[in-house]
Amino acid sequence: MSIEIEILNGDASWTAAEPLFNAVWPAHEVEKLPWGHVKWAHPDLRVLIDAPEGGLACHVGIFFRTVSWNGRKVHIGGIGGVSTRADCRRRGYASIALNAAVQTMRDHDAAQFALLFCEPHNFAFYQSRDWHPFTGEIDAEQPEGKIRFEAMAPFVLDLRRRAPRQGTIDLCGLPW
Repeated sequence: MSIEIEILNGDASWTAAEPLFNAVWPAHEVEKLPWGHVKWAHPDLRVLIDAPEGGLACHVGIFFRTVSWNGRKVHIGGIGGVSTRADCRRRGYASIALNAAVQTMRDHDAAQFALLFCEPHNFAFYQSRDWHPFTGEIDAEQPEGKIRFEAMAPFVLDLRRRAPRQGTIDLCGLPW
């Protein structure tokens, strides 16, 4: 089986990703989730994997941002919007897409470490791929102003340096 991986501009590829998002996270279900009210950032890049039988199987968003960690500016990479079509799960697509996204961040010379947010049912998936819980605090922007972001758990990954495991990270923008 041949798998095609595309890494595309985030805004330009939204039309390709939107049907997958609507299928994985229907609006009537999202509004009931603890993070359903959150205003999210748009990714800089998207990893897209098509299913051999047709259609988009998996998506991973890639973000690049200068944040503040304990008052010091640091450039990081981020992962968000990880989604796999229901009929394509448990085939390794999310692992392949995540690996492509991490390699893209590693190739981006300025990204010091990576950050993502996930729900408890995904903790083991990310921990088995060398992501570590961030036990500090996350600040993020929302339409009403700066908030302490607690809707999802933060995880970090070492890239150019060891990712911090605690402290305070100000995202200096919307979460992803």
